[in-house]
This record gives sequence, C-alpha cells and structure tokens, in this order.
Amino acid sequence: MKLEKRFPERRVVITGAGSGLGRALALEFASRGWRVAVTDINMARLAETAAQVAAAGGSAREIACDVTKPADFARVLEAVRTGWGGIDVLVNNAGVAAGGFMDRIPMDEWERIIDINLKSVIIGCRTFIPQFAAQGSGHIVNVASNAGIASLAEMSSYNVTKAGVISLSETLRVELAPRGVGVTVVCPTFFKTNLMDGFRSSDERQRRLAEGMFAKASIGAGEIARHVVRSIERGRLYALAQKDARLAWRGKRLAPEAYFRFLGWAYRTGMFEKYAGVR
Repeated sequence: MKLEKRFPERRVVITGAGSGLGRALALEFASRGWRVAVTDINMARLAETAAQVAAAGGSAREIACDVTKPADFARVLEAVRTGWGGIDVLVNNAGVAAGGFMDRIPMDEWERIIDINLKSVIIGCRTFIPQFAAQGSGHIVNVASNAGIASLAEMSSYNVTKAGVISLSETLRVELAPRGVGVTVVCPTFFKTNLMDGFRSSDERQRRLAEGMFAKASIGAGEIARHVVRSIERGRLYALAQKDARLAWRGKRLAPEAYFRFLGWAYRTGMFEKYAGVR
C-alpha cells in the first residue's frame, strides 16, 4: 500500500537528522509532502536539514534531542502530539561508528556506544509505542547495520549494539502487530555517508580500514533512504538495500558454520585489508 494512503496525515519523526542517512530520510519524506520532525543534538546541522526539507516540499519542525536522555524523547513526543495530534512513522536513526579489538576497547567507550546505538533505540520505542497503540496505527523504523548480521572482526562494540537493534526490531514486529503497528529494521553495509566523523577506535589501523571500506561504497545515503521508504510501503521487516547485505543475511542463516569458516579464512589472509587498500 502506498505510504500516503496508509498515513494520510504524513507525520514522521527522525532522530539524528542533522546529517547522513537521517538527513537523506528527511528529504525523501519531504519529497512526498510529509511533515518532518527533524531531531539532533547538533542544532546547526539540524537547521540545515530543516531548510532542505522545506525546499524539497516538506514541512520541517526542528527539535533538539539527545537520544540518550528519556526526557528529551518525551519532549519530542509531546511536541508532535500537541502540534500534529500524533505521529505516523518514527525513525530511530541516531548512531555512531566504532572499531577495535574487543579486549582493548575501554569500558567507558563500551558504555558510550551502547547508550547511543542501542539504549537510544530502546528509549525511542518505549516512548512512542503507547502513542502508536492508542492510535491503532503507526510504523517504527530502527536503523541498525549489516554489522549486526555479519559480525566482522575488530568491530565488537558496534556489532553488539546493531545486533541488539535487530533483535529488538524482530521482537517488536511480532509484539506490535496486534496493535496495528509495523516495524522495519534497516541493515545497510558501507555507503557514502559521514559516519566516520564520530568514529572511535583503539587502533589507527581500524580507522584506515573503515575509511577504505567507505571509500569503496558504490551508493549514497539517498538510495538507502529510498529503499527504506519502499520497505515500509511493502511491510518488510528487513530493509537490505545492497547485494552484499542480502548475501551476508542469507549466507549466515542458510549455512552459519560455513559462513564463519569463510570469515575466519578471509580475516587470516587479510582479504578485507587488501580490498580496502590498507595493505
């Protein structure tokens, strides 16, 4: 069903909308005439997104939001409930990237990435689900990563948080269906974005590896955003825009032992480093 027929009020909230995929999603919804509540912790970037939303044909509402704070999410909900009378789509997009050997990642860094990448999604869902349930309609989009499926080496903290988002989304897909609320989890591989701006790692080599992989990306955030909206329209649980994302998803599920044997071989032989141009 076309999204605008399902949600004629056209109301969406997007976290981390100041840049990257969050901004691309805001512009995709704007191009379809939606009212877009753009939220971010960086107000300068947020203002840029809001201006672009208006230029693209949407109506923007700027709301400052630190996704690690339940009170900020509650304020966002109150703003759209008061201003729009409700919400149709929530996009939990805010996140940060990280790398490192598991035993070298400081505990405070583990706590930081769990707070931003996983707990923020939990908070967002817990805050908005009662509103969706009261309406008897709505859709939650949680932006995870193919990292939560692929489980590549030297990315443990990032993998763990994104796998958690995938598991939460799968659970909510079933739990919220009787209430008329849909759920989609977005699992892209590398695409052209500014995710490296906030990247942290215990080893400079991992930064160079990640930068090399992003540089090899063939598609941008706009293409991912369009795929996400199509996935919502089609009622899909998993939004897997890229071929390598679908390959990893299928390979791990159909032949998990063979999948991890291959990953072990690729890691030992330096295949990923060679591909990224690190060595």
